[in-house]
Amino acid sequence: MGDVCCGTAPAASDASTEAAHAEGRWRVWAASVSAAAWLIGVCLEFADWGGLGRAAFVVAIVAGGATFVPDAVRALGRRRLGVGLLMSIALVGAVVLGQWGEAASLAFLFSISEALEEWAVTRSRQGLRAVLSLVPDTTRLRCGTAHVAVPTADVLVGDRILVWAGERVATDGVVVEGRSSLDVSAVTGESMPVDVDVDSRVLAGSINGGGVLEIEATAPVGDSTLARIVRAVEEAQDRKGRAQRLADRIARPMVPAILIVAAAIAIVGSLAGDPSLWVERALVVLVAASPCAFAISVPVTVFASIGAATQAGLVIKGGAALEALGTVGVVALDKTGTLTRNLPAVIDVVTAPGIDPGHALAVAAAVESSSDHPLARAILDAAPTRLPASEVHAIAGHGITGTVDGRSVRVGKPGFVDPAGLTADVTRLQHDGSTLVVVAIDDVTVAAIAVRDELRPEAGAVIDRLHQRGLRVAMLTGDNTATATALAAQAGIDDVRAELLPADKTAAVKELSAHGPVAMVGDGINDAPALATAQVGIAMGAAGTDVAIEAADIAIMGDQLTHLPDVIDHAVRTRRIMIQNLILSGLIIAVLIPIAGLGWLGLGAVVATHELAEIFVIANGLRARRRLHHDTTFAEHQIPTREVVHA
Repeated sequence: MGDVCCGTAPAASDASTEAAHAEGRWRVWAASVSAAAWLIGVCLEFADWGGLGRAAFVVAIVAGGATFVPDAVRALGRRRLGVGLLMSIALVGAVVLGQWGEAASLAFLFSISEALEEWAVTRSRQGLRAVLSLVPDTTRLRCGTAHVAVPTADVLVGDRILVWAGERVATDGVVVEGRSSLDVSAVTGESMPVDVDVDSRVLAGSINGGGVLEIEATAPVGDSTLARIVRAVEEAQDRKGRAQRLADRIARPMVPAILIVAAAIAIVGSLAGDPSLWVERALVVLVAASPCAFAISVPVTVFASIGAATQAGLVIKGGAALEALGTVGVVALDKTGTLTRNLPAVIDVVTAPGIDPGHALAVAAAVESSSDHPLARAILDAAPTRLPASEVHAIAGHGITGTVDGRSVRVGKPGFVDPAGLTADVTRLQHDGSTLVVVAIDDVTVAAIAVRDELRPEAGAVIDRLHQRGLRVAMLTGDNTATATALAAQAGIDDVRAELLPADKTAAVKELSAHGPVAMVGDGINDAPALATAQVGIAMGAAGTDVAIEAADIAIMGDQLTHLPDVIDHAVRTRRIMIQNLILSGLIIAVLIPIAGLGWLGLGAVVATHELAEIFVIANGLRARRRLHHDTTFAEHQIPTREVVHA
């Protein structure tokens, strides 16, 4: 046993996270200043106060340019080319030609789009570390025969942790004394409580359902399952980065081509004629190549689309999420809380000859009425009547006993109560994925109650809609294989992967990506690494945990799975509009460059053409505002659920 009273664990630093948030806030502030200064400059020039207007434009150029020009220069040093470099070149060209208003508009337009994108990324990280609040601030350790409360961060490997009923486990460990049932749904996705005994492995964040457990810590708090989940999410988010931005991918080959063309015009023209004329034309070409419409085409579409999605109860975190969702070929769904509601219910009652199912439920509910076990709640909800019980005693990890109407009653799992006479039915129901509670009266087995977390009624229709769109659908769950297979068959899912830990779900997502970009849908902490690893993560938000919502790219705030095919359709349409805008913007640049290089258009005409293109691109992008409408036909395809009939 470790030296429990004096250990000290290093605290994790949040400096990098805070720095990222500060950077995002600074970009938003600078973009706002740039936009305000540009608007003031336009008004002053319209009022014929040109000098003051130019000063305002300079402020807009400096404030807006500061958000992307330094980054573009640093990226160029690393041989990375993107829209930022194109915008920087156009900004410099407009300033050299004395087009202060055009330069200011370039600066403020692009700085706003960059700031909003940065804000979305940093916002998605907020609250991620709130998952660590699942472990208590202090932990009760055994010091010889005494109990000592110490800060949880000070728990070391080998320390003996005491966990009472209703408390959370501070870190990963092994039970050395006691038996109980643990609620591990937040960590592993297992919908039913897990019975633990001596030598059983337990995970940080699990809730002790009853009985006192003594656990030997096998990992410091900073390296527990929960801590590793947080790190996995952060690392996966970092890997995604800006590589998913469609505009950047298209812009990379454009930058060197534009630079080569402009340099060729300046050099060749200077050798053949007036150098000042051809240098000016080369600068006009750079302005002609300025991707104003190109830069704003994606953001305006994204914001219009996100606005429509928000009205439908969907939170979409930036354009990268929309782009990725519009290309998915595989949808991976968690089971508990996603395909199901995480509300265990009685689905069947089998009884010995002559025993009324309703009476068996009422007797079981009588002794379970004082229990907070999830299975007890399901039995209480299904019982037709409530009977009084006395002398009730819970046997942690096994069941409960009591007296009802003067007769002794035992209720618990098979093994604690012998299912004699009902063995075949118990085996069948367990094979179908149910958890069995056996009831005995005066030591005679009278009934077996099947409890299961059932599918959402709309699940089957949603899976049908996904299949109709040509998407591959898989179930990833921490639940047992029998339950997962039975529910997947009901929903129409062929690819079932069960009994997965968080790391296993991440590996499964990577494996599924061989069939196309993956959208992972989940709601629990255990889903967070998979949500962050997938090309797009979708969190079921109504019952979902904060960390799942933060790790995901999209959060479904409502409690209807029908949102899923809706948002996929919305993303496909939005991406189509993005591509239309990018193609149009690229064609305009391709036409303007040779015309400007030949001197057929001056700077004013080039600027006017860009402005008209921006208006068209914005108008087209706003078509993404069309609200999402749910397909209500799922009711016709609801999966029938078995009802318990009481006599």
